[in-house]
Amino acid sequence: MENTSNFIKTIIEADLASGKHSEIVTRFPPEPNGFLHIGHARAIITDFESASAYGGYTNLRYDDTNPEKEDDIYVKAILHDIRWLGYEPKNVFFASDYFEEMFERAVLLIKKGLAYVDHSTAEEISKDRGNINTPGKLSKYRDRSVEENLSLFYQMRDGKFNEGECVLRAKIDMASPNMNMRDPALYRIIYAEHHNTGNKWCIYPMYDYAHPLEDAIEGITHSLCSLEFEDHRPLYDWVVRETEMPKIPRQIEFGRLSIENTIMSKRYLRELVERGKVVGWDDPRMPTLSGLRRRGYTPNAIRNFILSTGLSKVNSTAGNDMLEAALRDDLADKAQRTMAVINPLLVTITNYEEGKIEFFDVPYHPEKPELGSRQIPFGQKLYIEADDFVVTKPNNKYKRLALGEEVRLFYSYFIKAHDVIYDNDGNVIEVLATYDPATRSGSGFNERKPNGTIHFVEVSHAIPALFNFFGPMIIGDDSMGLLDRFNEHSWTVKQGYVECAMKDVKVQDKFQFIRNGYFNTDEPKDGKINFNEIVPLKSSYK
Repeated sequence: MENTSNFIKTIIEADLASGKHSEIVTRFPPEPNGFLHIGHARAIITDFESASAYGGYTNLRYDDTNPEKEDDIYVKAILHDIRWLGYEPKNVFFASDYFEEMFERAVLLIKKGLAYVDHSTAEEISKDRGNINTPGKLSKYRDRSVEENLSLFYQMRDGKFNEGECVLRAKIDMASPNMNMRDPALYRIIYAEHHNTGNKWCIYPMYDYAHPLEDAIEGITHSLCSLEFEDHRPLYDWVVRETEMPKIPRQIEFGRLSIENTIMSKRYLRELVERGKVVGWDDPRMPTLSGLRRRGYTPNAIRNFILSTGLSKVNSTAGNDMLEAALRDDLADKAQRTMAVINPLLVTITNYEEGKIEFFDVPYHPEKPELGSRQIPFGQKLYIEADDFVVTKPNNKYKRLALGEEVRLFYSYFIKAHDVIYDNDGNVIEVLATYDPATRSGSGFNERKPNGTIHFVEVSHAIPALFNFFGPMIIGDDSMGLLDRFNEHSWTVKQGYVECAMKDVKVQDKFQFIRNGYFNTDEPKDGKINFNEIVPLKSSYK
C-alpha cells in the first residue's frame, strides 16, 4: 500500500500536514464469534498498511460485547490469522477492558438528559421507530427524570430486570431522516457468561455505542470501516462528542470487496460449520483464512491480490481468476517442481531389464538452483496419467502417448507404445512399450521429435498419496436457501502416487506437480501422504 495512492492516504497525509495528528493509529476490531474470512483480509491489510506507511501502528481489539456468541477459540484463531498474514498488532485489547468506563460514560449521558431507560418491548420500539418516510413516535418512557433513569440503569446493572424487559436508549431525534439517530439502544440485558469477564456484567453495550468509545479510549486517529457503516457515522460522532471523550477519532468508510461465487458472511459460514456441512472452520473449501491456509494459499498471494484490487468508496467484486493469478505468481518461483501421478495407468517397458533401476539427478526447479535437486528412479514398470494414453491417436494436435507413438518421459527416455492389456470390461489396465537407450536425458539426442512430453513415477519407489480437489461449495440460484445450495460433490479425493523424494514431506510444504498444478501438503490420512490442490496450472502450461 505504501506504493499506491488512495483516498484514505490522502486524508491521513492532510491530517499529518495540518498538525492534527503527529502519529497515525488504526485498529482492527473483529467480533470473536467466528473465524476470519478473506473479506476480513481487506480490512486487516487496509488498517495495518495505512498506519505503517506513515510510521504509525495498529491495535487488535476484540469487539466482545455479545457473550452469547463469543468464545476464546475465536480469540486465538483471529490473532493467529493476523500474524499469518504478516502483521503484528502493537496492542491486543478487548472491548470488555473498557466496560467500566463505558458504563460511567452512559451515566454521564443520563445525567445530561441524553439517555433514558425504556421498558417498551422490542416489537414496540421497532414499530415506533417508523421508516424512511414516516418519523418515529416518542416513547412513553422518554421523559423520565434523570434521577429515575439513573436508578433504573443501576438496577439494570445489578440484575433487577429480566432479559428484554428494558434497554437504555440515547435521546437524540425520533424524526431524524437517519434511522440510526432515532433514539438507538445503548445497553441491553444479557444473562450469559462472558469469555473475558465471567458473570461480572449482565448489561452489555450495543456496537454503535461501544465502538466509538473504544476508538476514543485507545486514541485511534482513523477508524477505518466498511461502507455499510457510513450511515452510522453521525451516531459515532454523537457518542464521542456527548460522552465528552478527550480524544476524537475519525471514522472513514471504504468499499467492501466481494469475490465471485464466494460466501462473505460469517453467519452463513458458521451455519455450514454448525450443520456439519463442512469439516470445520478450516475446511479447505471455506473462504476462511484458516481454510485457505490449509488449502495452500499464501499470505503474500492474498496481500498482493487485495492490494491489486485497489481501495475505493464503492463496493466491488473481483473474479476468482485474479486471486488464482496472484497464487500462481507467488508459487511459481517458490514451489519445488516434482512428479505426481493422480490417475495411474501402468506402463511396462518390455525391453528394459527386469529389476534394474537407474537414477537421474533432477533439479527441483529449472530456474532456481538454490531449491536443490533429487534423484528420480527409472525402471521397467512405471505409472503415467491415464489421460496421457489413448489407443488410437485422435488427431495431430494430440501430443501424448498412443499405440505406435513415441513420447519423451521427463528427465529420462523416449518410450513407444506397442500393445495394451485390457480388463474384462474392456478398459485399458496396462500399456506395453519399449524405450530407446540412446535417448537418455542429458545425452543431447535430438534426431527425432517425440509426440509430446509426459511425466511418470517409477512403480517400485512410488509413494501412495491422496489428492483432494475442490469445486464450488455453493451452487444453484440465489433464491434457494444456503443449505439447499451446498454442493455435496465439492470435495473429491483421488488416489495416486508421488515420486520417492517426497517421502518426508511436511504439512504446509507446497509443490508444483508437473503438468497437474500446485498442491499443499495436509495432515496424513489413512496412513498416506495427503495433498490439497491449491490452484491448477494455466491450461497453456499443461
